[in-house]
Amino acid sequence: MPLSNIANLFGRSPIKPIKEHMATAHEASADLVPFFEALMKGDFGTAKTVQQRISASENRADDIKKDLRLHLPDSLFMPVSRSDLLELLHAQDKVANTAQDIAGLAIGRQMEIPASMHSMMAIFVESAVATSAQALTAINELDELLESGFAGREVDIARRMTEELDDLERKSDKLEVEVRATLFKLEKDLPPVDVIFLYRVIEWVGVLADEAHAVGNRLQLLLAR
Repeated sequence: MPLSNIANLFGRSPIKPIKEHMATAHEASADLVPFFEALMKGDFGTAKTVQQRISASENRADDIKKDLRLHLPDSLFMPVSRSDLLELLHAQDKVANTAQDIAGLAIGRQMEIPASMHSMMAIFVESAVATSAQALTAINELDELLESGFAGREVDIARRMTEELDDLERKSDKLEVEVRATLFKLEKDLPPVDVIFLYRVIEWVGVLADEAHAVGNRLQLLLAR
Protein backbone atom coordinates (compact mmCIF):
# COMPACT_ATOMS: atom_id res chain seq x y z
CA MET A 1 0.00 0.00 0.00
CA PRO A 2 1.45 3.43 -0.92
CA LEU A 3 2.62 5.57 1.96
CA SER A 4 0.00 8.26 1.20
CA ASN A 5 -2.79 5.68 1.62
CA ILE A 6 -1.30 4.47 4.88
CA ALA A 7 -1.28 8.06 6.12
CA ASN A 8 -4.97 8.45 5.22
CA LEU A 9 -5.91 5.29 7.11
CA PHE A 10 -3.76 5.70 10.20
CA GLY A 11 -3.20 9.44 10.46
CA ARG A 12 -0.59 11.72 9.01
CA SER A 13 2.78 10.27 8.14
CA PRO A 14 5.58 11.28 10.54
CA ILE A 15 8.08 11.29 7.69
CA LYS A 16 7.21 14.76 6.39
CA PRO A 17 7.84 16.49 9.76
CA ILE A 18 11.02 14.40 10.25
CA LYS A 19 12.29 15.73 6.92
CA GLU A 20 11.13 19.28 7.73
CA HIS A 21 12.91 19.09 11.05
CA MET A 22 16.21 18.04 9.46
CA ALA A 23 15.85 20.75 6.80
CA THR A 24 15.36 23.35 9.52
CA ALA A 25 18.28 22.00 11.56
CA HIS A 26 20.46 22.24 8.46
CA GLU A 27 19.32 25.84 7.89
CA ALA A 28 20.74 26.65 11.31
CA SER A 29 24.06 24.94 10.56
CA ALA A 30 24.34 26.37 7.03
CA ASP A 31 24.08 29.91 8.40
CA LEU A 32 27.34 29.32 10.27
CA VAL A 33 29.16 29.97 6.97
CA PRO A 34 28.00 33.60 6.60
CA PHE A 35 28.19 33.98 10.38
CA PHE A 36 31.90 33.18 10.48
CA GLU A 37 32.52 35.24 7.35
CA ALA A 38 31.09 38.27 9.14
CA LEU A 39 32.85 37.40 12.40
CA MET A 40 36.26 37.19 10.73
CA LYS A 41 35.68 40.55 9.04
CA GLY A 42 34.90 42.09 12.42
CA ASP A 43 31.38 42.87 11.18
CA PHE A 44 29.57 42.11 14.42
CA GLY A 45 26.35 43.76 13.23
CA THR A 46 25.97 41.28 10.38
CA ALA A 47 27.19 38.44 12.59
CA LYS A 48 24.49 39.30 15.15
CA THR A 49 21.82 39.31 12.43
CA VAL A 50 22.91 35.86 11.23
CA GLN A 51 23.12 34.60 14.82
CA GLN A 52 19.50 35.65 15.35
CA ARG A 53 18.56 33.81 12.15
CA ILE A 54 20.30 30.67 13.46
CA SER A 55 18.41 30.99 16.74
CA ALA A 56 15.12 31.37 14.87
CA SER A 57 15.85 28.20 12.89
CA GLU A 58 16.65 26.33 16.09
CA ASN A 59 13.36 27.54 17.60
CA ARG A 60 11.43 26.34 14.53
CA ALA A 61 13.15 22.97 14.79
CA ASP A 62 12.08 22.78 18.44
CA ASP A 63 8.47 23.54 17.46
CA ILE A 64 8.48 20.79 14.83
CA LYS A 65 10.02 18.36 17.32
CA LYS A 66 7.44 19.12 20.01
CA ASP A 67 4.53 18.86 17.57
CA LEU A 68 5.76 15.53 16.22
CA ARG A 69 6.27 14.11 19.71
CA LEU A 70 2.74 15.13 20.69
CA HIS A 71 1.10 13.62 17.63
CA LEU A 72 3.25 10.56 16.95
CA PRO A 73 1.09 7.50 17.73
CA ASP A 74 2.34 4.76 20.04
CA SER A 75 2.31 2.27 17.17
CA LEU A 76 2.99 2.93 13.50
CA PHE A 77 1.82 0.98 10.48
CA MET A 78 5.33 1.26 9.07
CA PRO A 79 8.54 -0.80 8.98
CA VAL A 80 10.04 1.51 11.65
CA SER A 81 9.18 1.85 15.31
CA ARG A 82 8.12 4.96 17.18
CA SER A 83 11.24 4.79 19.33
CA ASP A 84 13.48 4.60 16.24
CA LEU A 85 11.90 7.73 14.79
CA LEU A 86 12.23 9.56 18.10
CA GLU A 87 15.91 8.63 18.30
CA LEU A 88 16.40 9.94 14.76
CA LEU A 89 14.60 13.15 15.70
CA HIS A 90 16.83 13.54 18.76
CA ALA A 91 19.97 13.15 16.65
CA GLN A 92 18.74 15.76 14.18
CA ASP A 93 17.87 18.15 16.99
CA LYS A 94 21.47 18.18 18.19
CA VAL A 95 22.56 19.65 14.85
CA ALA A 96 20.37 22.73 15.34
CA ASN A 97 21.28 23.02 19.03
CA THR A 98 25.01 22.89 18.35
CA ALA A 99 24.80 25.50 15.60
CA GLN A 100 22.96 27.81 18.00
CA ASP A 101 25.52 27.20 20.74
CA ILE A 102 28.43 28.01 18.43
CA ALA A 103 26.94 31.26 17.17
CA GLY A 104 25.71 32.29 20.62
CA LEU A 105 29.11 31.86 22.26
CA ALA A 106 31.02 33.55 19.45
CA ILE A 107 28.75 36.59 19.23
CA GLY A 108 28.40 36.84 23.00
CA ARG A 109 32.14 37.27 23.34
CA GLN A 110 32.48 39.25 20.09
CA MET A 111 35.09 36.66 19.27
CA GLU A 112 38.11 37.66 17.23
CA ILE A 113 39.77 34.92 15.20
CA PRO A 114 43.45 35.54 14.36
CA ALA A 115 43.88 36.59 10.73
CA SER A 116 46.31 33.76 10.02
CA MET A 117 43.55 31.27 10.92
CA HIS A 118 40.81 32.77 8.74
CA SER A 119 41.27 30.61 5.66
CA MET A 120 41.62 27.35 7.57
CA MET A 121 38.71 28.19 9.88
CA ALA A 122 36.45 28.95 6.93
CA ILE A 123 37.29 25.60 5.33
CA PHE A 124 36.68 23.83 8.66
CA VAL A 125 33.24 25.42 9.12
CA GLU A 126 32.29 24.67 5.51
CA SER A 127 33.32 21.05 6.03
CA ALA A 128 31.10 20.68 9.09
CA VAL A 129 28.19 22.29 7.24
CA ALA A 130 28.77 19.95 4.28
CA THR A 131 28.34 17.02 6.68
CA SER A 132 25.01 18.48 7.81
CA ALA A 133 23.94 18.93 4.17
CA GLN A 134 24.75 15.29 3.44
CA ALA A 135 22.72 14.20 6.45
CA LEU A 136 19.75 16.16 5.07
CA THR A 137 20.18 14.52 1.66
CA ALA A 138 20.12 11.09 3.30
CA ILE A 139 17.03 11.90 5.39
CA ASN A 140 15.23 13.08 2.26
CA GLU A 141 15.39 9.46 1.05
CA LEU A 142 13.10 8.29 3.85
CA ASP A 143 9.93 8.43 1.74
CA GLU A 144 11.43 6.20 -0.91
CA LEU A 145 12.90 3.86 1.70
CA LEU A 146 9.50 3.38 3.29
CA GLU A 147 7.80 2.93 -0.08
CA SER A 148 10.29 0.17 -0.89
CA GLY A 149 9.91 -1.45 2.52
CA PHE A 150 13.59 -0.77 3.23
CA ALA A 151 14.66 -3.02 0.37
CA GLY A 152 16.17 -2.87 -3.09
CA ARG A 153 17.80 0.02 -4.89
CA GLU A 154 16.72 2.70 -2.40
CA VAL A 155 18.58 0.95 0.39
CA ASP A 156 21.75 0.89 -1.72
CA ILE A 157 21.38 4.63 -2.40
CA ALA A 158 20.87 5.39 1.30
CA ARG A 159 23.89 3.28 2.25
CA ARG A 160 26.09 5.13 -0.23
CA MET A 161 24.89 8.43 1.24
CA THR A 162 25.76 7.34 4.76
CA GLU A 163 29.18 6.16 3.56
CA GLU A 164 29.74 9.65 2.12
CA LEU A 165 28.78 11.00 5.54
CA ASP A 166 31.54 8.85 7.06
CA ASP A 167 34.06 10.41 4.66
CA LEU A 168 32.88 13.96 5.39
CA GLU A 169 33.04 13.41 9.14
CA ARG A 170 36.59 12.07 8.88
CA LYS A 171 37.57 15.08 6.78
CA SER A 172 36.13 17.40 9.43
CA ASP A 173 38.05 15.56 12.17
CA LYS A 174 41.30 16.02 10.25
CA LEU A 175 40.62 19.72 9.72
CA GLU A 176 39.86 20.16 13.43
CA VAL A 177 43.27 18.75 14.32
CA GLU A 178 44.92 21.19 11.87
CA VAL A 179 42.98 24.20 13.17
CA ARG A 180 43.81 23.35 16.79
CA ALA A 181 47.48 22.91 15.91
CA THR A 182 47.52 26.34 14.26
CA LEU A 183 45.95 27.95 17.30
CA PHE A 184 48.45 26.18 19.57
CA LYS A 185 51.29 27.95 17.75
CA LEU A 186 49.58 31.32 18.25
CA GLU A 187 48.15 31.00 21.74
CA LYS A 188 51.14 32.46 23.63
CA ASP A 189 50.53 35.80 21.89
CA LEU A 190 46.77 35.89 22.59
CA PRO A 191 44.76 36.68 25.74
CA PRO A 192 44.42 33.36 27.62
CA VAL A 193 40.65 33.65 28.13
CA ASP A 194 40.14 34.31 24.41
CA VAL A 195 42.22 31.23 23.62
CA ILE A 196 40.09 29.06 25.92
CA PHE A 197 36.85 30.11 24.25
CA LEU A 198 38.30 29.86 20.76
CA TYR A 199 39.31 26.27 21.47
CA ARG A 200 35.75 25.67 22.64
CA VAL A 201 34.25 27.04 19.44
CA ILE A 202 36.63 24.90 17.39
CA GLU A 203 35.57 21.87 19.42
CA TRP A 204 31.87 22.64 18.88
CA VAL A 205 32.30 23.02 15.11
CA GLY A 206 33.79 19.52 15.20
CA VAL A 207 30.86 18.37 17.31
CA LEU A 208 28.47 19.75 14.68
CA ALA A 209 29.99 17.41 12.09
CA ASP A 210 29.82 14.55 14.62
CA GLU A 211 26.13 15.23 15.28
CA ALA A 212 25.33 15.31 11.57
CA HIS A 213 27.21 12.04 11.20
CA ALA A 214 25.12 10.62 14.06
CA VAL A 215 21.98 11.31 11.99
CA GLY A 216 23.44 9.03 9.33
CA ASN A 217 24.21 6.41 11.98
CA ARG A 218 20.57 6.45 13.11
CA LEU A 219 19.48 5.99 9.50
CA GLN A 220 21.88 3.06 9.15
CA LEU A 221 20.27 1.44 12.19
CA LEU A 222 16.87 1.79 10.53
CA LEU A 223 18.24 0.08 7.43
CA ALA A 224 19.67 -2.76 9.50
CA ARG A 225 16.37 -3.63 11.22
